[in-house]
Amino acid sequence: MKKLLPVVLAVIGVALGVGAGFMLRPDPVPVATDELHEGAHDAAATPNEMPPIAAKSTGDLDYMSLHDQFVVPVVKDGKMISLVLISLSLETLPNAQAKIIENEPRLRGALLQVMFDYANIGGFDGAFTNSSRLDKLRRNFFEVAQSIFGDDITDVLITEITRQDM
Repeated sequence: MKKLLPVVLAVIGVALGVGAGFMLRPDPVPVATDELHEGAHDAAATPNEMPPIAAKSTGDLDYMSLHDQFVVPVVKDGKMISLVLISLSLETLPNAQAKIIENEPRLRGALLQVMFDYANIGGFDGAFTNSSRLDKLRRNFFEVAQSIFGDDITDVLITEITRQDM
């Protein structure tokens, strides 16, 4: 019974989160029919949509926060022992945002694969916030992001990281 309670609470929490997201989502913005035929979809035409990446410019570099957190299960002996939540930001060259937003699913998939690989080698075990361990993870993130976007990405920053043991 003790082991069942966290699972039940997690299921209830997920269900409440999905329900809240469904109830609080913005109304869809109608698109003109001539735009549908041309396949055009202008970001300015849908002001109620939340952009997947938030960007800030500080002169020579731009900072883009990836909108959603990454959730990585940590598995040991075939059992999930914890979940790791990670929020990332990208340090980019100016004017690279459009290219990054356009290819966000590819970037998120590659970054998530890095996290899964890191979890599988025990990177999130023990003192996972040790700076030398996080530097290795950040370096892996950076290498993968640069393999997709080249020099447009100048750094990948871990803005939040937490582990929830089960």
